[in-house]
Amino acid sequence: MKFRFITLLLLTIFPFIAEAQKDIKKECVPTTMFSATYSYQFPGADTKILYKNNSTVGASILYKTDRNWLWTANANFIFGEQIRASREDILGIILDNSGELITGDGIWGSYAMFERGWHLQGKVGKIFNVCAPNPNCGFFVNAGLGYLLNRIRIEFSSYASTPPNLGDDYRYGYDRMRGGFAYSGEVGYMYMSDSRVLNFSVSFEFIQAHSKPMRQWDFNLMGPDLKTYLDRYYGIRLSIYIPTYKRMPAEYYYY
Repeated sequence: MKFRFITLLLLTIFPFIAEAQKDIKKECVPTTMFSATYSYQFPGADTKILYKNNSTVGASILYKTDRNWLWTANANFIFGEQIRASREDILGIILDNSGELITGDGIWGSYAMFERGWHLQGKVGKIFNVCAPNPNCGFFVNAGLGYLLNRIRIEFSSYASTPPNLGDDYRYGYDRMRGGFAYSGEVGYMYMSDSRVLNFSVSFEFIQAHSKPMRQWDFNLMGPDLKTYLDRYYGIRLSIYIPTYKRMPAEYYYY
């Protein structure tokens, strides 16, 4: 009782102390949030020549202001289980007459190729308080700038030894790694619950990167790849948020 009396007395004398806690149901709450994200993406432009659909997983830290501006930094890992390019397009120079790859054991090797990459970016956006249960959520837009990189990963079955042509640094001549400056746009809906338990967003995202080859030598070209590429991704993104603001107590008790 003594502690509650002192707390009420301080709030009466120094009302600004209460500003550290705001009622999310009635006003915009500035807060730092951490998020985990997943997206399913469709390739476009030059990307779809090499890759099929892919996924990304990532993490973000963002700050939402008391005017519903969003400032975000995020990192995403890109992974795809299939590529569109044929084995002849990627490994043609080292395949035999049957289109097979000879391992270090002198036998035909079983292997698979995957898409791998990452995307780092900073974003700024705005929440528009439309069709929302409280002032902190609604439809939002984001624009981002960053760096994107992708490449082909070649994996062999556990029983096969790596072909000499793909051993050590030779494999870098076949992975088509390229990267460059990227920008993005995002439109979606963000929900922040009154109880702080359920917070998420669903959005459509467009990403485009002006990339160039990162390897000094391409064995299929027997020289460096001097082209520039337009890597493009369209995706549906789901994000789960953990806010850090302090929730207002439901009511005060006087004794």
